[in-house]
Amino acid sequence: MKLLRWVVIASYLTLATLPLVWMGLSSFKLRNDTISRWPKFVPVADGSTTDSITFEATLGAWEKLGEVHAGARASFWQHLNHSIVIGLLSTLASVLLGTACAYGFSRFKIAGAKDWLFFILSTRFMPPLAVVVPVLIMYRRFDLPGTQLGLILLYTAFNLSLAVWLMKGFIDEIPRAYEEAALVDGYSRLAAFRRIIVPQAATGMAVTAVFCLISAWNEYGFAMTLNSSEAVTVPAYFAGLQGNIAGMPWPQIAAGALIFVAPIVIFTICVRRHLLRGITFGTIKQ
Repeated sequence: MKLLRWVVIASYLTLATLPLVWMGLSSFKLRNDTISRWPKFVPVADGSTTDSITFEATLGAWEKLGEVHAGARASFWQHLNHSIVIGLLSTLASVLLGTACAYGFSRFKIAGAKDWLFFILSTRFMPPLAVVVPVLIMYRRFDLPGTQLGLILLYTAFNLSLAVWLMKGFIDEIPRAYEEAALVDGYSRLAAFRRIIVPQAATGMAVTAVFCLISAWNEYGFAMTLNSSEAVTVPAYFAGLQGNIAGMPWPQIAAGALIFVAPIVIFTICVRRHLLRGITFGTIKQ
């Protein structure tokens, strides 16, 4: 059984990492090798064809990430900076607002609380692009198109419903006795929330942050339609390269995609202990 378990794990790991490995290999190839009918895993320079790989060519895709390609108005690094700022700030706002809102629904008697919670959840039912036209009109009214603030507000609004529902489940599992003891000791409601609830809900906040960051990090529709070169994120940047006359620069795209995936992987690894605890949180009743 132990051998079978390791075989299953190894097989799943191979399938999961294969796309990343292939992107890594493609980032060190010439463009003709990436679109060849016959896959070249590790091309060897033989000096007989123009498709052969040299040491300088293998690093070319990574060096060209700083260039402005046809179909784009800025380099990959500038677009990555937009993605980092927009993704982190919108995730932070979603988690903080969602935690505060979930605390209110969990601890206070609110008229029509179930209806309000269903209304918050119902905002996830509608495809985001269904409201792109009214959002665009509203943004033009407030001069928000093409700004990082515009996407931060929009991503926060769409991720807020997810944050509220996730955090309410975590806060419901925190005993009220903790807050009552703090209030008896002279803490205000805000101080009790900050010193008691937030540390206890750190696991849920980490889990919620992962989902919100992934959603904001990979969002394409609004980033493509509501933005200009001043705040275009990486997914929209990759789509814009389709206008390249020389064809899609696949080695540069592969190199950029690996860098684009790295922050999510690093962030998930950093909070992996919280994720594991968050998955099982509330399953064991005492």
